[in-house]
Amino acid sequence: MMRPIAFLGLCAAAILLMPVTAHADTLRAQVQLEKHMHLPPGGMSMAQVEKRYGPPERKLPVRGGGSRWQPPIHRWVYPGYIVYFEHKLVIHSVADAPAGEHPVR
Repeated sequence: MMRPIAFLGLCAAAILLMPVTAHADTLRAQVQLEKHMHLPPGGMSMAQVEKRYGPPERKLPVRGGGSRWQPPIHRWVYPGYIVYFEHKLVIHSVADAPAGEHPVR
């Protein structure tokens, strides 16, 4: 028979792990979605992205750029995804989650 304290410890561990597995499932789903969206790949220039995908809906304010350790990060919003540039090259493209699900803006 399991001791009550051991049982409580096991329950606490299970409760603590639930958010982690839910978050991992969300990330896996996000990665699968992005693979099928044909987003701009890393290394493309701003001009190449605009030529291939058209102009963005919005260009968000530039972040960083204050020093060589903080390069300017440009963010272009397209329908359903956001493209991140360091200087003038794509560093990442991500599917845009519904409002309130992540602090992108």
